[in-house]
Amino acid sequence: MIPSLIRKLRGNTQAEIVPADGAAHAAPVVLDSSQLVQVSRLAGSLGREAAEVSGTIDDLAATGALQSEGCRQLSSDMDGIHSANRAIAQAAEANRQAVQEAREAVVSVGQGVAGAMQTLREVSQAAAEITQIALQTRLVAFNASVEAKRAGDAGRGFAVVADAVKDLAAKVEQSSKLIMGTVTQLDRRIDELSREIRHDAGTDSAFHAALGRAEASAGEISVAADQNVSSCASVLESVRALSSQVDQTARSLALARERTSAMLGVSESMIELTASCGVQTVDTPYIERGMEMAREISALFEQAVATGQLTLDDLFDERYQPVAGSDPVQYTTRFLALADRLLPELQEAVVATLPKVVFCAAVDRNGYLPTHNHRFSRPQGTDPLWNAANCRNRRLFQDRTGLAAARSTRPFLLQTYRRDMGGGQFALMKDLSAPITVQGRHWGGLRIAYQF
Repeated sequence: MIPSLIRKLRGNTQAEIVPADGAAHAAPVVLDSSQLVQVSRLAGSLGREAAEVSGTIDDLAATGALQSEGCRQLSSDMDGIHSANRAIAQAAEANRQAVQEAREAVVSVGQGVAGAMQTLREVSQAAAEITQIALQTRLVAFNASVEAKRAGDAGRGFAVVADAVKDLAAKVEQSSKLIMGTVTQLDRRIDELSREIRHDAGTDSAFHAALGRAEASAGEISVAADQNVSSCASVLESVRALSSQVDQTARSLALARERTSAMLGVSESMIELTASCGVQTVDTPYIERGMEMAREISALFEQAVATGQLTLDDLFDERYQPVAGSDPVQYTTRFLALADRLLPELQEAVVATLPKVVFCAAVDRNGYLPTHNHRFSRPQGTDPLWNAANCRNRRLFQDRTGLAAARSTRPFLLQTYRRDMGGGQFALMKDLSAPITVQGRHWGGLRIAYQF
C-alpha cells in the first residue's frame, strides 16, 4: 500500500513522512533533499507507467464499448433474422398445405369432370334417340303424304300436315345429328382432360407429376425453413451469450480504467508533494514558470476588462459558436480576438525558453483552447487526421487531463497523460497547469505540456 504523505517541512531540504493511519508507534521517516529528488524521480517513473497503462486501458475500454454496441446490434439483427425465418417457415408450411389442398381440389374436379362426361354421354344417347324418332316420324309422314295423294281432294289438307311434319322431322334429325357431333367432340376433349386430372392406380399424368414435384418441393422448403429456424435460434443464443460476455468485459475495463486513474492520481500527488517540499526537481522550472505566467495572464485579462477592451461577461463567454465546415470542430467566442492578441507572445516565449516543451496554451474552465502555439494553429485542410494534429486552436479539449487542468484552482497541478496526436498516434507527456483568475473569478488555467 502506498502511504499517505504528510509533509512537515524542515527548512527546504527535509520532510517527515508518517504512515497513512498516523499510528503513534510509527516513527517518522526523515528524508533529505537528495532522497526527495529520488522520490520525485520514482514518482515520475510511476506516473509514466501509470499513464501508459491508463491510456492502454482507455483504448481497450473504447474498443470494448464499440464491441459491446456491435454485439447488441448483432443480437438485434439476429432477432430480426430469426423472426423472418419463422415467418418463412410458417409460409412454407402454408404453401405445402396449399399444394396438398390443390391436389385434393384437383381430385374433386376430376370427379366432377367424370360426372360431366357421364351427363354428356346421356345427352348424346338422348340425341341419338331423338334422331331415331325423327327418322320414324319422317317415314310416317311420307306414308301419310302418299295416302293423302291417293285420297285426292279429300286428303289435300292431310297432305299439307304430313308435309309439315316431314319437314319438322328433317329439321329435328339435322339438329340431333349436330348435337351428337358437338357432344362427341366435347366428350373427347373432356376425356383428355379427365385423363390428365385422373390419378388412378397405374397411371401418372404429366399434370399430376408436376403437381407431385411442386408438393415435394414445398415439403423440402418447409423442412429447410424449420432447420434454418432451429439454427438461427442456436446462433441467437450464442450471440446473446457473447454479448453478455462483451458487456461484462466492458464493465471490467471501465472499472480498471477508474482504478488506473486513481493510481495515476496517486503518482501525480507524489510528484506534487515532492515538488512542494522546496527541493529542486526536474519539474520545478516548469512549475515556477507556469505559475508566473498564469499570474501574468490574469493581470492582462483584468487590465483588458478595466480598460473596456471587453466586458467581464465577454471574457467568461461560454456560448461556443462552431466554425462552419471545420473538422475536427473549431469554435469562436467573444473573447477569442483578445486571446489572439495577448497570448501568442507569452506562450511562444515558454516554448522557446524551456526544454522539452511541446506546447504552452491557456484554456478556459471548460477546456476551450482559443489561441494555440503557432505550430498547432495551421489553417484546416481537407484531411481530418491532419487537422487533428496541426489545427488544435479554437477547440474544446474535455478529456480527463484537459478538464482537470482547466478546472483546478490549486496553486499548480502536475499530470501525466498520453496526448492524442491524431491518426492513432500518442505522445507520453507531463502537463503542468496553474489557475488563471480575473477579479476573483476562476477563468481557466495555463497548460504547459512537456516530455519526460
